Amino acid sequence: MDTLNLETLLAERAIHRNIMTFARAMDARDWPALEALLTDDASADLGMGDITSRNNIVAFIQSFLDRCGTTQHLIGNVVVDVDGDTATSQAYVSDLHLGKGDKSHLTFKTLGEYHDEWVCTDGTWLLARRVKDNRATIGSMDVFSSE
Repeated sequence: MDTLNLETLLAERAIHRNIMTFARAMDARDWPALEALLTDDASADLGMGDITSRNNIVAFIQSFLDRCGTTQHLIGNVVVDVDGDTATSQAYVSDLHLGKGDKSHLTFKTLGEYHDEWVCTDGTWLLARRVKDNRATIGSMDVFSSE
């Protein structure tokens, strides 16, 4: 195997791992881990319009997840395409959000796909852009409302 192919495989593996780490960080409410995966000037559209900057993306996600109970973001069918120090990826996402407190009987689930753009800086792959294509929702967004 030549060096270019090995480098591509290693990049694909690192990006795949970061996609999974991002999902786990959201479920663990590990905001520093989430921040570490994003470029400073990252942008995202998670279904409610564009968000710009690492801090704003994390704050946006946190504003929803801190108001609900347990969550689980399951990722599958990941495809990564590497082109030098940039890459794109697509991954299916199925996320489940449980209510908490007097809303513990509520659930909210989405079925969708992440479309990501990555950059490699100093040997580390960071997420520069995420667009979530929500294809279906099940349940009530009231799981995110304040108690």
